[in-house]
Amino acid sequence: MNVTFYKYHGTGNDFIIIDDRRDTVEPELSVERIKKICQRRFSVGSDGLILLKSSSKHDFKMLYYNSDGKPSSFCGNGGRCIVSFAKRKNLFQSLTTFEATDGLHYASVDKNELISLSMNDVEEIKAIANGYFLDTGSPHYVEFVKNTSDTDIISKGREIRNSKYFSPGGTNVNFVEIIDPSTIKIRTYERGVESETLSCGTGVTAATIAFCHSNNSNSPINVITEGGSLSVSFVKKSNNIFTDIKLIGSTSYVYEGKIDLSEIA
Repeated sequence: MNVTFYKYHGTGNDFIIIDDRRDTVEPELSVERIKKICQRRFSVGSDGLILLKSSSKHDFKMLYYNSDGKPSSFCGNGGRCIVSFAKRKNLFQSLTTFEATDGLHYASVDKNELISLSMNDVEEIKAIANGYFLDTGSPHYVEFVKNTSDTDIISKGREIRNSKYFSPGGTNVNFVEIIDPSTIKIRTYERGVESETLSCGTGVTAATIAFCHSNNSNSPINVITEGGSLSVSFVKKSNNIFTDIKLIGSTSYVYEGKIDLSEIA
């Protein structure tokens, strides 16, 4: 079965996107097959695979798989990339509403192709271990460090991801360096990818909220990732409740190609 795929990235967080509005591709995607397609050097390679699905009530539906081949919780950068792809497919003009695993999301695309994506409200922030735990569509642990460059992201991230505090599902782990009252720098160990990713949209959002929870900083916050810069805007209702959260940044179409699923065992 030959399938056309599209490669996108959002600040270095890269994805394989497939238009599956006819529901022909999903039945062919086993965990092992997705894992092999996402494997770098041996196949297309990516941090995850996204299916664009039809929706009876909204513009489209987003179905996301991590590079381990398993269905995952919401992906912020993947959400921005599929918005860009759906616009390319003429599913909307400048404003869109779509379904994802964590509910409805709204997005806008301006004349410069800058995408503003709504994220879930945050109503609980837990102080845990040496940092904070919160859910921004995916679970995230946020720890503040003096210098992200001096932090062993892989080993320390893996240890925290699998610690007893987050058993049995584990969590994504973010190490955050404060640059100034309106800017932070972040590096993320991503659950499901099981390594550092150049950027994580839900992680950027979680880091911003944790930062503003523990500091008197105002919206918006600029966030420097290993793959580029994003910003997050929000309304702070109280020290634990944040609403109207938006993840803002550009995406890039990289290339498209075809892959024969029948040749991937």
